[in-house]
Amino acid sequence: MAAEIHSRPQSSRPVLLSKIEGHQDAVTAALLIPKEDGVITASEDRTIRVWLKRDSGQYWPSIYHTMASPCSAMAYHHDSRRIFVGQDNGAVMEFHVSEDFNKMNFIKTYPAHQNRVSAIIFSLTAEWVVSTGHDKCVSWMCTRSGNMLGRHFFTSWASCLQYDFDTQYAFVGDYSGQITLLKLEQNTCSVITTLKGHEGSIACLWWDPIQRLLFSGASDNSIIMWDIGGRKGRTLLLQGHHDRVQSLCYLQLTRQLVSCSSDGGIAVWNMDVSREEAPQWLESDSCQKCEQPFFWNIKQMWDTKTLGLRQHHCRKCGQAVCGKCSSKRSSYPVMGFEFQVRVCDSCYDSIKDEDRTSLATFHEGKHNISHMSMDVARGLMVTCGTDRVVKIWDMTPVVGCSLATGFSPH
Repeated sequence: MAAEIHSRPQSSRPVLLSKIEGHQDAVTAALLIPKEDGVITASEDRTIRVWLKRDSGQYWPSIYHTMASPCSAMAYHHDSRRIFVGQDNGAVMEFHVSEDFNKMNFIKTYPAHQNRVSAIIFSLTAEWVVSTGHDKCVSWMCTRSGNMLGRHFFTSWASCLQYDFDTQYAFVGDYSGQITLLKLEQNTCSVITTLKGHEGSIACLWWDPIQRLLFSGASDNSIIMWDIGGRKGRTLLLQGHHDRVQSLCYLQLTRQLVSCSSDGGIAVWNMDVSREEAPQWLESDSCQKCEQPFFWNIKQMWDTKTLGLRQHHCRKCGQAVCGKCSSKRSSYPVMGFEFQVRVCDSCYDSIKDEDRTSLATFHEGKHNISHMSMDVARGLMVTCGTDRVVKIWDMTPVVGCSLATGFSPH
């Protein structure tokens, strides 16, 4: 069922501890059980399983439960041992797990959505289960009565969700590339603001309530940090993945962001440094360096008897430039560009060698990652994906060993 991987720790690399195999279809969610050698998984094969580590070092399923519909999302609240599973048919089902994790009792079904559930969050304080779905809505239901409290609809599929437990603010990412901030009330909600910056659908969100930072990952392969608590509304762009960013986790104690992409890329970003905002791209009818006209500037082309050029943008200064004036490429990590991007010649000359020093580390998960979660207190990470494999990693060589204090799960 599961193999224990005996890897010797290597400096600054995640160490693969175990690999769990046995699901018959894509694993949509995997969560580490706090203070236990156990993992809860949900899959498109319609099963939810609890895997416990045996004396042999291998993980074996202590609970194997078949659902009526493929499992699409999951939330687990450890203190109350309640599991909420979202399904492809739109329903959310609640279970209670026994103290020894060998038995799981069905509690109730919540008719939360009309289509696939994409994300679930449970608030014990409010006794709400908040969820998003492909019926283009966020819903919140009372876990005491099982009744629907409220719904809010969007123009496209709601794909991911984060929630601030103190203020009852919900962050919802959707397939249009927009993030909506909502204030949820008992029977209503109000839209606070919308955040626009991504050029692709939002795949994942992470909210840090202490620093009031929101991180978003999208199908445009980029991550944006939104400074919700800051008065200036600062945004930082992080580009280092080569595929859709699927999962995020911000380590508040060490000021590091862990991100995973669907091609198996695992990145650890140093957020404890002074970073620069990427500039807004400027618009112009001619190159802002050599003043040659762009191809739509018919008048200047006619007057100067020259052919129009294609417009590009320098990623460092944002100016509109032609290809000749932006022939060089450079990384610029302080602005989030970890791989080489187009810069104008004058910006290229201004970038020193030390400015190209990477502010992130990149690693290979060697499988298709669709979901990741961390047990920050132990420095452990679990990844799962379309290849039906679940992997458990020791992240302490990458994120440091000082994570055992100061972490409080939701």
